[in-house]
Amino acid sequence: MLALPADAGGVLLPLARAAIADRLGLTAPRAAQPPWLDAPGACFVTLTTDGRLRGCIGTLVAHAPLGEDVAANARNAAFRDPRFEPLRSDEFGGVRVEVSVLGEPEPLTFASRADALAQLRPGIDGLILTAGRHRATFLPQVWDHLGDADAFVDALLAKAGLRPGHWPHDLALARYGVRAWAEEP
Repeated sequence: MLALPADAGGVLLPLARAAIADRLGLTAPRAAQPPWLDAPGACFVTLTTDGRLRGCIGTLVAHAPLGEDVAANARNAAFRDPRFEPLRSDEFGGVRVEVSVLGEPEPLTFASRADALAQLRPGIDGLILTAGRHRATFLPQVWDHLGDADAFVDALLAKAGLRPGHWPHDLALARYGVRAWAEEP
């Protein structure tokens, strides 16, 4: 995982919020731009309103400087998440921003569903599921809502457009860790 200072959230959260504000024609406080923002990094930006998901978009593998990835994913979470209407300026003040910086995905080797489930670490592992043209991911924070590995994987299968409980022969799993920072509610 990209080495980040303990106070990285003090830079990443204002960066994400400012990227959204700019698109809405609003202003938001900006933090300094430290050099570590120029290092390649992958992140997800999650937006919530009153504890409910309002948008979540990200990248799984570093392909751009972290600062650019955070700004792009913040705009995409606010305006391009296909599950939601674009964020309106009157919603901006009530939205809570969370930035999760991802570690490198680690492929899992498993012989069966039970073997794969036994390897998962609830609350720690983000998971990428791929089967043919189907692909989906859950951040580690999703464990808070799904509890155990069986429910986590079934919900991820459904998110990927597959039947929960189904275990395709070409199923591949990769796990990753995150460091996450969230605005206070």
